[in-house]
Amino acid sequence: MDGMDPRVGRLLEAILAVAEDLDLDAVLERVVVAACGLVDARYGALGVVDREDPGRLSTFVHHGIDAETVRRMGALPSGRGLLGELLRDPRPLRVADLGGHPASVGLPPGHPPMHSFIGAPIRVRGAVFGNLYLTDKRTGTAFSAEDEAGVVALAAVAGSAIANVEMARQGQELSVSRERDRIARDLHDTVIQNLYATGLGLQAAVRDGVDPDDARARVERAIESIDATVKEIRARIFDLQDTPSAQRGVRARLLAVAEELADLLGFPARIRLDGPLDTALGAEHVDQLVPVLRETLTNVAKHARATGVVVRVELVDGWIELEVVDDGDGLPAAPRQHGMGLRNVRERAALLGGDVELGSAPGGGTRVLWRVPL
Repeated sequence: MDGMDPRVGRLLEAILAVAEDLDLDAVLERVVVAACGLVDARYGALGVVDREDPGRLSTFVHHGIDAETVRRMGALPSGRGLLGELLRDPRPLRVADLGGHPASVGLPPGHPPMHSFIGAPIRVRGAVFGNLYLTDKRTGTAFSAEDEAGVVALAAVAGSAIANVEMARQGQELSVSRERDRIARDLHDTVIQNLYATGLGLQAAVRDGVDPDDARARVERAIESIDATVKEIRARIFDLQDTPSAQRGVRARLLAVAEELADLLGFPARIRLDGPLDTALGAEHVDQLVPVLRETLTNVAKHARATGVVVRVELVDGWIELEVVDDGDGLPAAPRQHGMGLRNVRERAALLGGDVELGSAPGGGTRVLWRVPL
């Protein structure tokens, strides 16, 4: 890839980042982060169009604004002003200064200043799913026509990725529906018939003239049968409670990421999870921790040429620590401190008031320590 235009390289990197997930929330977040990296935007957001009211946004995924600033700003945008312009006219829009556009209604109190702007619709199977918004190029200049073309291309890829997620979800729902039909048949064929037979046995036990010992034996058999039936019902309930990945505990989600990336790595990662992770971590921590593990292991697979990697997730003195140590080539003489992967990892730590340490591992290889306070 020597001699490749760096903009093309950034676009390819952004496309790979967006296309490798099958969780909708993760895809939306990846789209925003990748778009910011693609055009060097300080702030990015993706607004999902409300299906009941196409003139409003139902979901607003943002990147670049810290949690405290978001809290001070209050409610997230719902589609007024320049954001609403793309709802009314879903075509790419590039503006040198937000304040100079006729549709601008200004920024709310506490909002960071923003000037340059690019917006592009995301279409899924021909219909507008949402809009991608990028503001404030870090160089202080306006976004270029090349920036707009890159964002439009990424929006097209995002539409395909979202369509894949929706198809996978529909397939999963169909699979769950079929499994529930199977369980219902099993309940009818086993549980219901067992209860019916037990009822007949109890009726025989209370008939006039029945020997007391025989009646006692019938009742005992009925109790045993009911106990077995209860166990069967409990087993079927557990079958129905196959929890989606987004609702699983953090341990299960971290292990699922490691298993998912084993083929890409060429070997299974060794995982060590210490402490009450499922109960101690809030959703805001888990939503950053799981993508960081995926990003870090992906970087190992792409760049390290490693034969092994050890992952440690642990609660240490009021901090969550994620440490990834590989036995690969180690850090280059001039490591890319601002590559998209490492930048994403650093920004996810900064959102929670944490930090990232990048260094050489004992005996060679690379060590990444991502830590945030509880």
